[in-house]
Amino acid sequence: MIYGNDRTKLRQVFLDTWLKYQNQQPLEPLEEQLAALLVEHPEYHALLNQPAAVEKDFHIDPGRDNPFLHLAMHLSIREQVALDRPKGIEECYITLCKKTENHEAEHRMMAILGEALWQAQRNGAAPDELEYLRQLQRAVQSDTGR
Repeated sequence: MIYGNDRTKLRQVFLDTWLKYQNQQPLEPLEEQLAALLVEHPEYHALLNQPAAVEKDFHIDPGRDNPFLHLAMHLSIREQVALDRPKGIEECYITLCKKTENHEAEHRMMAILGEALWQAQRNGAAPDELEYLRQLQRAVQSDTGR
């Protein structure tokens, strides 16, 4: 369902899933995951009801985010944790969730994921999974006082 790197098509999946959820239509397994995530973000509901949102540019401004990027990063973290890839990320998540609620744990992990992706893009290389995991482990240790 979510394939390729066409920004408009990827964003349309979010809008289509939200519409199906609101209309109580059957959802595919990935749509079910996405709908659960969308429900957790009421601040984006109005945007998700606007078909033109798929073409909107989101500029990096203090205190503002790109809703589609934010949601996609949540999905990425959840997928990484479910697969435990990189190996050890599930433990990091579980440990963070003992300290804070699951959604906030994901936000803390997303900050590190964002940095890892930025570094990879800057270096013109694939993300360094081992360094990403080390950064997550450092964050968990500092967060839990270990």
